[in-house]
Amino acid sequence: MTKAVSGLRIVSIGGGTGLSTLLSGLKAYVGAEDLEADSIETLTAVVTVTDDGGSSGRLREEFQILPPGDIRNCMVALAEDEHLLTRLFQYRFESDGDLSGHSFGNIFVAALAGVTGDFLEAIKVSSEVLAIKGRIYPSTIEDVTLLAEVEDGRILRGETRIVDSRSRIKRLWLSRADCRPLPETLEAIKQADIITIGPGSLYTSLIPNLLVHGIVEAINNSAALKIYICNIMTQPGETEGFSIEDHLRVLFEYSPELQLDYAIANSTLVTKASREKYLADGAVQVKFKAEPAPGTPAEQRRKIDVDGDSKHTIRVIREELLNETGLVRHDGHKLARLLLKIQRAERASALTIVNTQ
Repeated sequence: MTKAVSGLRIVSIGGGTGLSTLLSGLKAYVGAEDLEADSIETLTAVVTVTDDGGSSGRLREEFQILPPGDIRNCMVALAEDEHLLTRLFQYRFESDGDLSGHSFGNIFVAALAGVTGDFLEAIKVSSEVLAIKGRIYPSTIEDVTLLAEVEDGRILRGETRIVDSRSRIKRLWLSRADCRPLPETLEAIKQADIITIGPGSLYTSLIPNLLVHGIVEAINNSAALKIYICNIMTQPGETEGFSIEDHLRVLFEYSPELQLDYAIANSTLVTKASREKYLADGAVQVKFKAEPAPGTPAEQRRKIDVDGDSKHTIRVIREELLNETGLVRHDGHKLARLLLKIQRAERASALTIVNTQ
């Protein structure tokens, strides 16, 4: 029996529910001792910090801290089990008072930031309280705002206004073009075996991370497998009518030097009930712009030439990744297994080349 690959180092970049879904699947392999399973040595989440809505936005404005919401969701996703403390972190107050709408976890992180005087220390202590199986870093610790020019020429300031406008985005940028990532983030990317981008809102969860100065360069300089995970459904305004190719095109538009090895896409059709529910809100399932013709060789079926000049030719893997329980989401466990399967295949291929030389 051949022992599986062990000691993998994974960096997952994103935000929102997409990132926390992926992390919830990957955490099962952190420190795994089963010889039949791959073991993850370190799992690092790099989280966007442009959220300015809801509880996060209110705390950000009142206490001048980074938005804790996406970071809190990642903590809960990486927690060892669903014990009472984990549920407490997700508890949201409902009342007629000032606390209404706030989550306990957000307030806890904000309080720790006040006590320690350091938002990063607040993340570290909160992570220890929840005994999470990974590390969480904000994409930058600088106070940045997301700005967008939409199709009617308006300039919108703030993630919430951009999302609520439901308008096609023409241009996106950060309020501080020179903002930088943490040295720990760059080191994690450098040492990674796998780097994932997505799933998550293309313009408001993924691209803001790549706009942080030095992130794309670090990804390109890493020897890791670089994998983009495409959303299952489009988002009204933000990616309305987008195909898989369109998602990749926009990703490269904002980070033209980005190097990717694979793109992962769900192959399962959502149910009729879900199609109708999402269509009522202007969302449809993400598909290829043009499906490969019958009889196309398998190797060609797995490639997308994004920009037409072969600068970005991506190998695409389509698998059944759907978790449809009221909302259409990826299945975190299936995603995790697929990522590890890709890594094993790449390693086996590299060993074959070495052994035949």
